[in-house]
Amino acid sequence: MDYRRLGQSGLKVPALSFGTGTFGGVGALSAWGASDAAEARRLLDICIEAGVNMFDSADIYSNGASEEVLGAAIQGRPRDSLLISTKATFRSGKGPNEVGSSRFHLIAAVDKALKRLGTDYIDLFQLHGFDAQTPVEETLSALDDLVRAGKIRYVGASNFSGWHLMKSLSTAEKYGYPRYAAHQAYYSLIGRDYEWELMPLALDQGVGAVVWSPLGWGRLTGKLRRGAPLPEVSRLHKTADFGPPVSDEHLYKVVDALDAVAAETGKTVAQIALNWLLQRPTVSTVVIGARDEKQLRDNLGAVGWALTAAQIATLDEASKVTPAYPYWHQAGFAERNPAPV
Repeated sequence: MDYRRLGQSGLKVPALSFGTGTFGGVGALSAWGASDAAEARRLLDICIEAGVNMFDSADIYSNGASEEVLGAAIQGRPRDSLLISTKATFRSGKGPNEVGSSRFHLIAAVDKALKRLGTDYIDLFQLHGFDAQTPVEETLSALDDLVRAGKIRYVGASNFSGWHLMKSLSTAEKYGYPRYAAHQAYYSLIGRDYEWELMPLALDQGVGAVVWSPLGWGRLTGKLRRGAPLPEVSRLHKTADFGPPVSDEHLYKVVDALDAVAAETGKTVAQIALNWLLQRPTVSTVVIGARDEKQLRDNLGAVGWALTAAQIATLDEASKVTPAYPYWHQAGFAERNPAPV
């Protein structure tokens, strides 16, 4: 397993990390999976054997059950050999303060997460989204207190826009608060919006990308083919409408390119889609998920090799779209606005 710096921090994280959205299976996430503690423990065994020691969760995954199952699965393992990341900001209860990134909610959310995880510290704590109702100074001050208290070690953000992230980084610098080392963002061959502003910002500011949904909401697993129906057994029946819309023509153009590269390399479509991400600028770790051992082992096969420049160019060409303004305009002046490398 390749280990990379998380942004500009000194923390080394595995190129692949494991997302626990399939743990618990409560509510809407039952479509993703419903691993109990015993199954989760087996999946963690496979991950750790492969060198994947980072496990990502959130307080809203299965209404907290994901963190509880993860906590049960890590019991008895050397805690300092594991990296646990989790998130909070979205509504986690009915009360008026059980949502957002206020001092009140973040301190309570961290304490609840620690209890569910059965640990006394979180390696990477991320805001699940930007809270425009709370001053950035209040949020970062609370995170600073949590770091000083030893409850969290590194801080990050998720699903921020460019100005959300830059304002937070500037405020952290102004007051000496912890900087966001990571930005957990959606990025895939059928969702390359991350490259328009967030990637250049991350390069400039040293923020590592923690990529979620790298297989485009399950569309790049190799199960979808032009003109073919969804497979009989697939979570896509429940999740196909999740996430940003993707036209069938664009999707199948990307899938056709993936199939061509798969034929050249002998790798699976999913492995190629993941490997492409691992070669993109700013990517610190790609969060993979799996409902069973077969899926997990296939995803783990995305490391230990690299696509050629020609294969990357094939995938780049098939997946490119016209960016929104002003990014399409800036692209016309590469001398002043070169593409991220």
